[in-house]
Amino acid sequence: MSTVLSPATGLEASTLTSTRIANTADSVSFAGVGKSFGSRTVLADVSVEVERGEVIAILGTSGCGKSTLLRIVAGLDLPTSGVVSIDGTPVSRVDSRCAFAFQEPRLLPWRTLEANVSLGLPKKTPKAAGQARVRELIELVGLADSAGHRPREVSGGMAQRASLARALARNPGVLLLDEPFGALDALTRLKMQDLLLDIHAAAPTTILLVTHDVDEALQLADRVVLLGRNDDAAPDAGAGIRSIVTVPGARPRDRSSHELAELRAELLEGLGIERHHG
Repeated sequence: MSTVLSPATGLEASTLTSTRIANTADSVSFAGVGKSFGSRTVLADVSVEVERGEVIAILGTSGCGKSTLLRIVAGLDLPTSGVVSIDGTPVSRVDSRCAFAFQEPRLLPWRTLEANVSLGLPKKTPKAAGQARVRELIELVGLADSAGHRPREVSGGMAQRASLARALARNPGVLLLDEPFGALDALTRLKMQDLLLDIHAAAPTTILLVTHDVDEALQLADRVVLLGRNDDAAPDAGAGIRSIVTVPGARPRDRSSHELAELRAELLEGLGIERHHG
């Protein structure tokens, strides 16, 4: 099979364009989800249905509960009220159908990138099947030539690719991404966004993405969920869903699109940034 170079990412893309990696995709349901820590209410009455294979971006100001919402989906936290269900089954403990990738790669420094990816494999995976799965994921994220390197020997973007591959090794029905590109420089961030689109095309799992970057949300998501407190809410009220925006157009999208620019302005207004009319 010939190798082509992805113009978006600069990565070898033969596997991305011609092969789909075996992966599941689960639906996620939020029904009246609330979360309090002591007397402080963080989330209140969050309700939304996420379809299988859908990419949902969660936007909101700092402290509004975006990361808490992901933790509830994963079973790392339990809601104070309401229910989160994955494929119709309520989440009541750490859920093996989910995999997490964070802002920091969180790789073990003494292990190679390949060995770090293998840590994501489900328990009792047969050795040969596990090795094959790791190899295909390493190729998928463009790290075939660096698989034997340790984290200190590669760039931040390469380490984050390994982190994504490790999350996918679990074969998750739901991939939870908590600002996965937030620590990267602007150019690497754009390349990683394009890589995530390639990954989703090859391994189309359901993705919930927390981000502060409106442009990133519009580039990656099918829908954008804006979390926040209503203008007339009490100061101690929890954040809920202020709006849900469906992003038009097939991915990859034209970053200079006028339609996306209008949605960008709308979402920024929802985050408290006023339009400037020149």
